[in-house]
Formats: sequence, C-alpha cells, structure tokens
Amino acid sequence: MKNQTLLCFDYGKKRIGSAVGQTITATATALEIIKVVNNKPNWGKIELLIKEWQPNKLIVGHPFTLEGDRQEMTDAAEKFVRQLEGRFKLPVELVEEQLSSYEARRELKSTRDLDAVAARLILETWLSENIDQNHRQTEVNREN
Repeated sequence: MKNQTLLCFDYGKKRIGSAVGQTITATATALEIIKVVNNKPNWGKIELLIKEWQPNKLIVGHPFTLEGDRQEMTDAAEKFVRQLEGRFKLPVELVEEQLSSYEARRELKSTRDLDAVAARLILETWLSENIDQNHRQTEVNREN
C-alpha cells in the first residue's frame, strides 16, 4: 500500500472533531474541533484543513446505537458525507464508531478536546482494519 494521508471527522450537531493520519506509519493525531453553527459545519475551516493536509481520502465516523440500530446521528453523519463528497471531490469512507466519545472521555478524563480525540480513535480504527487487511493480502500474494 502506498502512503496515503487521511483526514477524519467525528460529526456532531454542535462540534466536529478532526484528526489526521498516514497509512505508512498507521498512526493518527487529533487536530482540532470545528464548530457547527445553525446546523451548518464551518466549511471554510474544513476546506483549510483539506488544503493544509491534502488528504487522499476522508474518513467519517458512522454512529449507531449499542444494539447496532440506526439513530438520528446516523442520518446526520451520512448527510455530512454526501456534502463532503460534493464539495471536495475526495473519496469518503464511513467507519462504525460506537463508543468513540466514551473512549475519548476515558482517555482524557475530561471533555476538553473530546471530539478531536474521538476523531483520532475513529481513524485509528480505520487504520487498524485496513492496514491489517492489506498486510494479510500481501502475505497471501507472497505465498502464491
């Protein structure tokens, strides 16, 4: 797998956490929290992040209930994905993200920077799932 830069968003109705990562190191770093005002993301701030990091792909958390059911935020995150795709013409992938905010809160022991850390955890999930999968496929190809 060639190195890719990934930008991840944890979409919320009041705040959007952001994180950046690279596939070559399989690491992610929390960035910042973007305000949502009147149900509209700060598209200018998102555009600045995209220009700064020049990601190959965007990752967005896909929230479901603990039982795996859809909820109001599931639809909101999917709408956000469609808007990202339309505005920035980059591939976007959804990652199931149950309990990312809970895990971020446990890690931080506060709510400061919570959304950005939740985005980092979501991106780490994507990296773990995709880097491991690509590594296994490479091993299978070598054996054949």
